[in-house]
Order: sequence, then structure tokens, then C-alpha cells
Amino acid sequence: MSATLLVRRDIDFILHDWLKVGGAIDREAVDGLLDLSEKLASEQFLPHFKRADIEEPELTPDGVRVCPPIGDALGSYAELGLFSASFREEFGGLDLPHVVCQASFAYFAAANIATAAYPMLTVANARLITTFGTPEQIEKFALPEIAGRWFGTMCLSEPQAGSSLADIRTRADADGEDDLGHRYRLTGNKMWISGGDQDVSENIVHLVLAKVPAADGRLPEGTEGLSLFIVPKVLPDGARNDIVVAGLNHKMGYRGTANCLLNFGENGGALGWLVGKPGQGLRQMFHMMNEARIGVGLGAAALAYRSYRLSVAYARERTQGRAIGVRSGPPVPIITHPDVKRMLLTQKIYAEGALALCLYCAQLVDRADDPESMLLLGLLTPVAKTWSSEYGLAACDLAIQIHGGYGYTRDFDVEQLWRDNRLNPIHEGTTGIQATDLLGRKILRDDGQALKALFATMQGTIARASSVPALAPRGIELDQAWCAVSAALAVLKDRAPAKAMDNATPFLWAFGHLVMAWVWLEQACTAAHLEGQTADERAFQEGKLRACHFFFETELPKIDAWLTSTTSLSDLASAASENHF
Repeated sequence: MSATLLVRRDIDFILHDWLKVGGAIDREAVDGLLDLSEKLASEQFLPHFKRADIEEPELTPDGVRVCPPIGDALGSYAELGLFSASFREEFGGLDLPHVVCQASFAYFAAANIATAAYPMLTVANARLITTFGTPEQIEKFALPEIAGRWFGTMCLSEPQAGSSLADIRTRADADGEDDLGHRYRLTGNKMWISGGDQDVSENIVHLVLAKVPAADGRLPEGTEGLSLFIVPKVLPDGARNDIVVAGLNHKMGYRGTANCLLNFGENGGALGWLVGKPGQGLRQMFHMMNEARIGVGLGAAALAYRSYRLSVAYARERTQGRAIGVRSGPPVPIITHPDVKRMLLTQKIYAEGALALCLYCAQLVDRADDPESMLLLGLLTPVAKTWSSEYGLAACDLAIQIHGGYGYTRDFDVEQLWRDNRLNPIHEGTTGIQATDLLGRKILRDDGQALKALFATMQGTIARASSVPALAPRGIELDQAWCAVSAALAVLKDRAPAKAMDNATPFLWAFGHLVMAWVWLEQACTAAHLEGQTADERAFQEGKLRACHFFFETELPKIDAWLTSTTSLSDLASAASENHF
């Protein structure tokens, strides 16, 4: 069953052949971690994949109960040190590179993303506290999370304010000071809180965005008034905090992840401790959100990858039909049919491409001391999150198509993988939000340094491709695509900001495909120089090269249509009135 999660050769290719992680960590250590991850994911996460989808979290008088194997699996995850793997030794961690830890996590996301969501959020929560918290806050709240005994959440959205964080109404009233810092009492409601309550961990550390009222009692307007608070389910003295689960949200996917409506302060106010200074909350929370965005992209890539491998296995086994013009003889495996091959290749370029992009971004995280890498990471984060989630979903959709009528039955995994992946284009900011962030904040309002860094990186790839006769034309096509995107940006920069943003999403699609073309050309250049090949290695190399060519032939041409939409003067959508719908 593990073969349907991730093919190890693909992971090794990305980590060792392409990203060259060997300089940061011993190859034996990487292999050991990946072996361990594959084994645990296959033996304890995958078996309850369907059970947790059926036995959804239940709200009882004692709190939320989740499917029992979730607790068993996460207990083993903690025992093996996987919560702590990416943290520094001073925090009880293993100090492993983030890219290696993300490759490890991909196995668990592929096996059971609903269960894997708990450690993903917990690790990001603890990393925020270790970055911005006081030594006392780190010791009290982050270290138990790093050990895997406590879990963490991020509490942003509210029933009336989903992604519009400026409209948050949760308030935090000062309540003195103690050894953990400035203490506040929080009152308000938080919606869509993944892991908001469960019966697995000893405690839950909520990171809550709230507003500190002014002297006149009114809450400040906008996002500048947001502050961040550590609000645990169980207080340091062992008492229950004033947090109530008001209800569970029943989602189409990720059903094993308890998703809650939380009421803070029904009985006087939930105790919380300020992180940093008032008004810094959104900046601090973006630290966690950006890590979570790459995590969402990686999870989407892992689900797409598993769907792809299941499609390959099914297409090899399922016999149906015959070649065109052949009227007799036994049915042939459907993998021999051209249209099935087309769909499988499309799945391959989406799934393997998304996985490579997300691990590349994870490696940029490891280069935090390099300003250029941080520029690239900021620019590519909305792409990694959105391209992976949108096209990962498309890969899952194709998996259902390849499986035919069986694909949309619950007897086969691909329908659940599609449902799970359908959430990812919404998680951590919708596609439209990521598009406005990319075009508005990361490009039009930037001085162009991030784009220059990306251009220099792509030019290096084009130079590499020029030495490989089969890939040289692809390098020219990538350069032409870059010029087309640059020309579109020149047009947008001359427009009023609001008008330029009218078609930000088509621009994100175009820019995402440009980035993915670069990722595939990078991988193809690496594959072209693999040496000492067996027959299997030659097939692997040819598969990567064919996927690169397939992306350039079938996907890259779409950029022109998206850019035409982006730069058009059409206001058919933006100027439409309510009566037009």
C-alpha cells in the first residue's frame, strides 16, 4: 500500500539530485527519516484513512471526541520525535533542515491528511511562539507542543469575518501581569478552527487574534489594531479556561480534523497572554500563516500524487476496450489507450510538479539568512499554495475520470482524495486572496527585487538547458513566457491600482504556470545529467524529460490567454451589477 503514497525515487530525485540537500545533512540521516516516515504513514496513518472519514468528530458534554486511531497514530508520531524534527536543539528539537522535514511530512499527508493536519498546525504554532514569545512563554507553551504532548491551533476567522481580518470583533481586556507576561481576558467567537478541540492531546494552545479596546472602550478599526494572544484550553494551574465548543463544522473532506466554532469568554473572559506588543498580531500571525500556506500546498501535492499513483496502478490492471481498428481479441489494459495516457501524463505534471515546487520553497525556508532566498520565498509562497491546491485538485479529478464509474464510489480511495483536496484552494486564504497578495503586495507594490531574483534564477536554468539539445528549445520558450509576463506587468503598472487588480486571478494562473515551467525545466536538466543508469533509472529519466516536454506543449500555451484577460480593458465582471446575476 505504501507504493501508492510516494515513490521514493521521486523524493530522492528532488532532495538529492536536484536540491542537493546533502550539504546540510548526512544522506544516511535523510534516508533514515524518510524510511521511518514511510513506515509509520503506511502502518498507522493509512489504515484509518477511510474510518476517520466515516467516524467524524463528535461533540459530547466532555468535549470533542475524534476517531480513536487518530490518537494512536499521533502518539507514535510524537514518540518518534517528528513534532520536534525541524526545531533547534535548544527547544528539544533535532535541528533537521525544513525541506527534509517537509519531505517526511508529505508521506503522512498522502496517507491521511486529516490526521496529518494536527501536527502541521501544532508545529507552525510552536514555531511562532519560539520566534516571538518570551522565554517563559516558550517554556510553558511551545516546548510541550514540540514534544507532541500539546497541540496547537490558529484562531483568526469569525462567523461574520472570514478572511476579512480587519472586521474581527474578539476583544481582549487587560487583566494584569504575571510571569508569562501581560495577561488579558478575551471575549468573542472564532469560526473554522481546525483542531479547535479533541481528546487526543493533554492541552490545546490557541493562538488568537483579537483587538485591545481603546480608553473609550471601542475596538480599533482595521488590521493595525490586531494583537496576538496565547490562550490555552487548560490554564497553567490546571483549571479549564473559559473556552466553549459551540458547534462542529461538517466538511466534505478532512473529516477526521475536528473543525470548531469556539466561544471565548462566556463566563467572564478566557485568559490569554499577549505575544510581543499590542498591534503586532497580524505581522506575527503571518509567520504562522505563511508556513501553513506552504504546508497546505504540500498537502495538496501529496494528495494529488497519491491519486496519480492509484490511477497508474488501476490503469495497468483494468482491462477494457481495444485499440482503434481492432475488433477482436481480449480487452487491453486501459493504460494503452491514448486518452488515458494523456490524463496520466497530466496528473504527473501536476502532482510531481507541485511536490517539487513546495519542497523547493521549503529549502528556501532553510536559507533564512540569505536575503535573495527570502525574496523568492515571499514571491513564491502564494504560487506554491495556490498552484498546488488548484492543480492538485485537478489531478484528483482526473483520477476519478480514469477510474470511470468506480472512481466516484466510496469503494475506491480517489473520491475521498478529491473531497479532501477540494478544501485546499480555500484553506489559508482563497485563490482570489492569494492572487491579490501576489499581484498587489508582492509585485506591483514591490520595488521589483523579488522578480529580479526569480528572473536571475530562471536565466540560470535557461543557460543549463542550452547545453542539452533536447531541452534548448524549451529554454527559449521559458524566456519568451517570461517576456510575456513582464509585458503584462508593464501594462498593469500604468493602470490605477484598483483597475490593475480586476483580473488578478488570471494573472496568478499565468504566473503560476510560468513558475511551474521553470520547475519542470529544472528537473529535466537535472534528469538529463543522471549517470550510471539501470533500465529502471533510464525509464525514470525518460519519464521526467517527457513530463517536461508535455508541460511545455500542453500547459505553457495557456499563459497567453490568461495574460490577455489580465491586461484587457474589459469590465464585464467588475462593472456587473447585482441585477446581472
